[in-house]
Amino acid sequence: MAKTNKELADFLRRARSQGDPARAGLPADGRVRRVPGLRREEVAFLAGVSTDYYTRLEQGRPITPSPAVVDALGRALGLDETGRAHLHDLIGGGAAPSRHPRPVQRVRPGVYQLLDALDGEPALVLGRRTDILAANRMAKALFGDFDRRPPRERNYARWMFLDEDARSLFMDWEDQARAAVESLRFEVGRAPDDPATLALVEDLRARSRAFDAWWEQHRVHQRTYGSKRLRHPLVGDLTVDYETLALPGDPDTTLFVYTAEAGSASKRALDLLASWTLADAPDARPERPHHAPDTPES
Repeated sequence: MAKTNKELADFLRRARSQGDPARAGLPADGRVRRVPGLRREEVAFLAGVSTDYYTRLEQGRPITPSPAVVDALGRALGLDETGRAHLHDLIGGGAAPSRHPRPVQRVRPGVYQLLDALDGEPALVLGRRTDILAANRMAKALFGDFDRRPPRERNYARWMFLDEDARSLFMDWEDQARAAVESLRFEVGRAPDDPATLALVEDLRARSRAFDAWWEQHRVHQRTYGSKRLRHPLVGDLTVDYETLALPGDPDTTLFVYTAEAGSASKRALDLLASWTLADAPDARPERPHHAPDTPES
C-alpha cells in the first residue's frame, strides 16, 4: 500500500482553516460556517480542480499534481512565498532519501576571515536545523558564547526554547521563538527524512510546551531579514536589525549579520559592548572547530 503524505495533509488542512472566504473573493452563499476558513470545495474551485481531487490531496493520497496546479493551490489558500515553496517541497516529497549520511558541515577558512573582518558587527553562521557553526566576538558578546557549550547544545532553536538566558535576553521572545519553530518546519519540508532534524524536533516537542503547540500549527517561515529587541545584561535595551546571506558552495549555510541604525541609542549600546568586550578579549577571533556540531549520522 502506498504511503500517505501526512505532512502534506496536515499543512493543507491547517492552511485551509486559516483562509478568508471574503478575501479570496468568494460570494456569500448564506450557509453557516461551522468552522473557520475555507471549505474543501471552495479551495478546489479557486484552484481549478475537482473537489474529489483536492480531497484526495488533503488526505495525503499518493498523487503528484503538476507545478501549475501546486501554484494554483498556493494562490487559493492565500499562501505567501515561503508557504508556496513549502507546499512544493511537501508535494514533491522533499529531498529524496539518501542511503548515505549527510556530510558534516564545515566552515571554510575564508568564512572565518569574513567573520573576523565583521568584528565591529555581530555575525554568526547557521547551518542545518539552525545549528550554530561559528560566531564572531561581537555575536558572542551579544547572544552568548556558544563555543563553551557541548556540541549538541550549539543550536539556535534549542537555545531559544530551553535556555532561560534566551527568554531573558529577547524582549520579543515569543515572536523570535515562533520564527524558530516555523523555520524548522520549513526545513523539515525540504529534508523530511533527515534523522538529526527529526530528533531535534522530537526532543523540543517533549521538553517545551510552547514549541509543541506552535509546531502543531504547521506555519512556515524563512528568515531573510528582520529585527530583534534585546534587553542585554551589560548595555540594556537595544534593537538590532539582521540581514541574511546564503554562502556559495553550501546552500544549507547562512550568514547572519546584525546592525543598528547609525546615531541611535542601540548603535551606541553596541559600540559600548564592543569596547567593553575588546578589553576582555584582545584575541577574540572566532574559534575554528574541527567540524560543525552535527554528528557523523546527520
